[in-house]
Formats: sequence, C-alpha cells, structure tokens
Amino acid sequence: MIKSLYSYEASGSDPFENLAREQVLLENGPADGLILYLWQNQNTVVIGRNQNAYKECRTSLLEDEGGKLARRLSGGGAVFHDLGNLNFTFLLPREDFDVRRQLEVICTACREMGIPAEISGRNDLQADGQKFSGNAFYKSGGRAYHHGTLLLDVDMGKLGRYLSPPKAKLQAKGVDSVRARVTNLRAFVPQLTVAMMKEHLVRAAQQVYGLPAQVFAFTPQLEQQVARLAEHYAGREWRFGANAPATFSCERTFPWGTVSLELLVEKGMITHAGVFTDAMEWELSEQLRQALEGQNFSLTAMQEGLLSINIQPDIRVDISRMLAEQEI
Repeated sequence: MIKSLYSYEASGSDPFENLAREQVLLENGPADGLILYLWQNQNTVVIGRNQNAYKECRTSLLEDEGGKLARRLSGGGAVFHDLGNLNFTFLLPREDFDVRRQLEVICTACREMGIPAEISGRNDLQADGQKFSGNAFYKSGGRAYHHGTLLLDVDMGKLGRYLSPPKAKLQAKGVDSVRARVTNLRAFVPQLTVAMMKEHLVRAAQQVYGLPAQVFAFTPQLEQQVARLAEHYAGREWRFGANAPATFSCERTFPWGTVSLELLVEKGMITHAGVFTDAMEWELSEQLRQALEGQNFSLTAMQEGLLSINIQPDIRVDISRMLAEQEI
C-alpha cells in the first residue's frame, strides 16, 4: 500500500542524464512510496529496449541536426521528444503497480483543464480519438516504473521526419513501432504550458492517492550514481549494441560507371563494406572499402571517410549525394 507520495522535476534536458536519474529513482525509492518524476528531453528520439534503431529512426539525420538517439530500459515503441513534450514516470513498489490507477492521474490532470482524455485499448491516452501519450513499463526485483509522454506542443514536422523509416534498403530484425495519429494538447487548451501541466499532474496524484506530495531529494551519493549511469546510457554499445546486424545497400549509375554498396552494420559501426563497380578506375572498389569500413553508420562519418581517400572529385561528390539520398 502506498503510504507516501513524492514528486521530482528534472532541471536539465539531456536524455542520458534523465534516463539515468530515472533508474536511480527506481533503485532507491522509498519502500512504501510512489515517486512522480517529471522530465523533458531536447531533440531526442528514444527507442524501446528491444528495438532496432535503424528501423525506427533516421539516426544519421537526427545526429547531424544536433539531436540524440537514446535507448530506455522499458519496452514499447520509438518516440520523439522536444521541449514541447513532457515525460512522466511513476516509480513505486511492484506490488502497488496499477496501470489504470496511474493513468487516472494523467486523465484527472487533463480533465481538470478541459481536455477530454481517455484510456485507449493499448494503455495509451487519447483525446477525441487522437493519441497524445504513449506508455511503457519496466519491472526489476521488487520495484517497477510506468513512464510515458505527454505531447503539449511538439514539433510534428521533426517527429514525422526523424521517425520515418529510411528509404535505404536496410534489412534488420527488431520490433516495429505502432504508428498512430497523434495530437498536441494545445489543440484543446491553447494557453497550456509545461509548468501548468506539471502543477496539475502533482495535484492529480495527490487527489488519486489521497496523500500530500513531498519533493524527493537527491543525496551526493545518488548524484554520483546518476553521473555513472549517464555515461552508460550515452554509450554506443547500449544505444546500438542491441541491434541485430543489419545490411544496408544502395546502387546508382553515374557517367563514370555504376557503383553498388553492401554494408554490414554491427553495433552502429560499418564492419564490412562490399563495393562493386564497373568504373574504369581499377582501385576504386578497394579505396571505397577502406573509406567506409570502421566508420560509424552515419552520413557524416561516411562522407568524412570519402574525404580521406584520393579519388576523383566528381566520384566523391556523386557517392556522397547517393548516400545522402538514402535518408539514413
């Protein structure tokens, strides 16, 4: 039984630190208490624990535009976060985990502001038939968490662009996200702000659980744990290592000849590059292989690799454009 209620608002918008803080709250929360954690990420795609990044996100475009790819502990699908989105996490003892009660906190907060929120069949939240919140869950030992997104004023253009599967032929195994029509809550309450939503969420939690909310305090020791875990979440091994090996291929005919690329991608790196061409330059295939193998699987890294080899400028430009057109 929940006997105490806490709230905590993250001050930064770095996804790796915020995910680390979430894990620390999970592992160090009160034995009989619930923590409502509210946090925001800037320009980030967060994928589920069992998803393949390349099938869910245009990773190269995201990173080239200053965004970040993050992987969370929980399952579920890929989501885009910017500062028009507010994330919530309910952290509590496993025996007190109750999805419907937790979602009732969100619905109560929304309804108090005049938003017709309701729970959909997949534990998502909708208003007038449009999704504004997706949810995912994680349990470990005697603790559990339930987290999700609240779309207040998200840049839908970026959401659609980054979460669109790449045009490139990328064959990989993973769990596809379920696409759904989404809406921003400002469509219902034009004056809605993140601060307003936070206030209503804490108030709704107090109402649903019948307890006053205290602010959770991080000790220096807990902050050290956050810093250590943030490095783990930021590492390519965690973000890309769960992906099954993937094969990327593209082909194009240019005035100087036809070139076909077959790249094996493992843990976010190009581990093997097969290059086939009928170009007159006999050494081109080996040069391109050397330029691509060992690079991160991103447009910037591959184009930088092309700059490192001595090939004709027109060939370099053509291959760079071919790669850019794949929308990696």
